[in-house]
Amino acid sequence: MIDFQTSPDRYRHWKLSFDGRVATLAMDVDENGGISPGYELKLNSYDLAVDIELYDAVQRLRFEHPEVATVIITSAKERVFCAGANIKMLGLAEHGFKVNFCKFTNETRNALEDASANSGQLYITAINGPCAGGGYELALATDYIVMADDGATSVSLPELPLLAVLPGTGGLTRLVDKRRVRSDHADFFCTTEEGIRGKRAVEWRLVDEVVPRSRLLEAAMSKAAEYGSRSARPSEAQGVLLGPIERRIDSDRLVYKNLTVEFDRERGAAHIIVRGPQTAPAAEPIALEPIDDSFWPLALARELDDAILHLRFNEEGVGTWVFHTEGDGTLVERYDHWLLEHQDNWLIREIIDYLKRVFKRLEVSSRSLFALIEPGSCFTGTLLELALAADRAFMLNGAGEGREPGGAQRSRAHQAERSKAEQTSLRGPPNRNDSATSASDKEKPAQIRLTEMNFGPLPKCNGLARLENRFLSEPAHLETLKRQLAHDLDAESAAELGLVGFIPDEIDWDDEVRLAIEARAAFSADALTGLEASLRFAGPETLETKIFARLSAWQNWIFQRPNAVGENGALKLYGTGKRPIFDPRRV
Repeated sequence: MIDFQTSPDRYRHWKLSFDGRVATLAMDVDENGGISPGYELKLNSYDLAVDIELYDAVQRLRFEHPEVATVIITSAKERVFCAGANIKMLGLAEHGFKVNFCKFTNETRNALEDASANSGQLYITAINGPCAGGGYELALATDYIVMADDGATSVSLPELPLLAVLPGTGGLTRLVDKRRVRSDHADFFCTTEEGIRGKRAVEWRLVDEVVPRSRLLEAAMSKAAEYGSRSARPSEAQGVLLGPIERRIDSDRLVYKNLTVEFDRERGAAHIIVRGPQTAPAAEPIALEPIDDSFWPLALARELDDAILHLRFNEEGVGTWVFHTEGDGTLVERYDHWLLEHQDNWLIREIIDYLKRVFKRLEVSSRSLFALIEPGSCFTGTLLELALAADRAFMLNGAGEGREPGGAQRSRAHQAERSKAEQTSLRGPPNRNDSATSASDKEKPAQIRLTEMNFGPLPKCNGLARLENRFLSEPAHLETLKRQLAHDLDAESAAELGLVGFIPDEIDWDDEVRLAIEARAAFSADALTGLEASLRFAGPETLETKIFARLSAWQNWIFQRPNAVGENGALKLYGTGKRPIFDPRRV
């Protein structure tokens, strides 16, 4: 099992240090610290284990270190920056792992860019040696690149000539869309093995500055000080320690405090039951009410993030994710109002932004997404985004007559009563005022509720709110929806407003939902991935949508072609001294 939880005291590949407003992330990859056996991570080449630590560091810098305004990424190894993704690892990995690895790697680079854009925490790369492939892609994700000018240090994207694959983890897209490198320069750069160094690298916009090796860190610190002087990061604020996420992993269930994942392996489905808050947010001003990592929106974001990554890598055969919610929608609404009321505070902005990134991660996952809205659900505001992100949302039309949310669609394991030990070990003891779904709630018709969170704070990768994306042809309809704020909407009202697509009644519900889930499992998974990726992001194209669309196409096609992975392919023969044999036909 691949575990995405780590902490700085467990890092094997990165060294994190602080100097006032500047943090330094030094890459120092342990050659023997790969996530799987069979390869060595030489020359600061990386695998998933290295990127898991990088993602953790980026998260902690945002939440635990509000005083940090600038982060310098460099190498702790002498005269080598990063050789990119480990080639032996890629050659040994199964195709699905390679695609998910590339996706997670790029999401981590997106997180760097998001920190710069939304947190005032800017990133600088100090390149002290050869910087190739994924190493240069990491540099491309930062705001400023300074490189040693020593006749040997260079940047390169050599995947095409060396491996018959492409720097599809955002490399090509950032080259021309972000750094605005001329297409003829980019073509030469991406088809040469040795890379570009010195003044030409600056002239071609591949890096921002070259300096003598002896002045590299001095130049990086100077730029860090310049950036830091403009940052709004609060130097005196107290950060939030991100402790270990409590969870239990069973053969048929994954249990967190605020959500549970239950597997229906027969139908290839995971039922993700998200629990709403048990209590309302404190009424006191934020300065008098310290927030820790148990604060419901932050805790939920962390748990859902971890669950998505777990499902991607450890449950590849589970192709449909079905979302349910349980709890009191009024409490969810109160949290939404509270977050938006205090969003001028750095920490609240970080929490909202983290929720945004988790929902983005959900939508770029190669899985079918369903939402089941039933009596006792709390698809309100932030949690309604789960239904708006779904490929299909079903809402029960009528009273539930005490049915358990999910009913016959959830696994047999769920239908047995949960043990008291489970209730107390991860969810805490029952509370008379908590949001546990009561019997009377289950007897009421299913309802959803819009809040201001649905109108902009949590945009998709295309920069649009999910409601904007949904009603591209009817922008005026958004004003109609805003008039429904704070109103409970039953199934017929929700369908009339276009918020859900299917509203079976009690008689048809189980069969209609079951058939939809079973049909999904019967389709080609490859075709579904292409279908969903094409339909989810309407409207404008952004750097993110380009990256993920191209990544899906390139990795799912080029990484499976004989020229790359065949017996005589470049990826298979790399390092053997043998020349690959290419099929010259364009297809």
